[in-house]
Amino acid sequence: MSDSVREVTSVSWFGRIWRSLAGLIIGPLLVLGMIVLLFWNEGRAVTTAEALDEGAGLVVSVQAGTIDPANDGRLVHVAGKATTDVSLTDPDFGVSAAGLRLVRSVEMYQWREDSKSETTTKLGGGEETVTTYTYSKKWSDRAIDSTDFKQPAGHANPSMEIEGRRFQVDRARLGAFDLDEPVLDLVGGERALPMAPAQKDAIRDAFSGSAKVSIVDGRIFIGRDPASPAVGDYRIRYSVAPAGDLSIVGRQAGDRFEPYQTKAGRNLLMVETGSVPAEKMFADAVTENTVVTWIVRIAGLLFLFVGFALLLGPLGVIADVLPFLGSIVRLGTGALALVLALLAGFVTIAVAWFWYRPLLSLGLVAIALAVAFVLSKLGRARATAAAPTPAAGP
Repeated sequence: MSDSVREVTSVSWFGRIWRSLAGLIIGPLLVLGMIVLLFWNEGRAVTTAEALDEGAGLVVSVQAGTIDPANDGRLVHVAGKATTDVSLTDPDFGVSAAGLRLVRSVEMYQWREDSKSETTTKLGGGEETVTTYTYSKKWSDRAIDSTDFKQPAGHANPSMEIEGRRFQVDRARLGAFDLDEPVLDLVGGERALPMAPAQKDAIRDAFSGSAKVSIVDGRIFIGRDPASPAVGDYRIRYSVAPAGDLSIVGRQAGDRFEPYQTKAGRNLLMVETGSVPAEKMFADAVTENTVVTWIVRIAGLLFLFVGFALLLGPLGVIADVLPFLGSIVRLGTGALALVLALLAGFVTIAVAWFWYRPLLSLGLVAIALAVAFVLSKLGRARATAAAPTPAAGP
């Protein structure tokens, strides 16, 4: 069976025009959605920054060994060693570890379909597309549905019977404090837990399947030959979040921690691995907030461009009756879509700033006007100084 399939499709000029009209519906909806997203993102960034600023001014660092009832309901920072008496076990393979969380990551060897298309616009506006589908085998941590392949025959993937799982303790201790699910869910710092060859027999005994089990490079391999995997083979690795030093910022509720409700409207509950000062935890959260804000801004601007490009798309298709003319029009509509995306995006962000930060926005406008005025005065002074002096008469 060939691992490559070639398909040629054609669309008439009228068919392309009809198809491009969908952009007149999808484009405005996408533009509207991105404007709402950008506006919301500025509000989220502001309220998060205000909540973090509020929390940094209120947080009290306390000792993990004792609980002071006077701090009940206050935002506290605690650093100490997390401990648990529970041993985590994956019953499917008999793998055990000491820690707060045991994670099983599973990959299956499967067929993957890739496609590459080349489109040519014909005289008269029609379009011919040549698509080449290629098939290769790869490890994947999700099931690939081969029934959607262009050529499923000979490239069938079995169902993924073994999947990844998380095993987490219900409770742990941090000195005198009790750690429950809301806090434990935020614990990171997972480390690789390699399997030793000596564990193979115990793993094989716990495994309910009939396939061969091996240990290769610290991972469990399920299949006949690790050096030459077949479709349907598995490789499994483990990682563990150890019970070690943790730093927590949250609302003290007895011997537990809960999210702290700020006046800004955001809840604060932060967990970091290691002994981290409160100041550093808040600084890290501020940095994360800034990064998320810019990621959403860039994504919003990108999809604004796509939305305006879809809206202007029919113009390029209509002009494709002469392919060279269509290329020129499409170049122009692309530039126009970029300008409109930047304009709509920046205006939305500016309006959001005025909405959420009116005083700061007015201050920045005042500073900008003052700078412009000073530069204008300096420019005029330099122009006057550079002007030639009229020569004196005889």
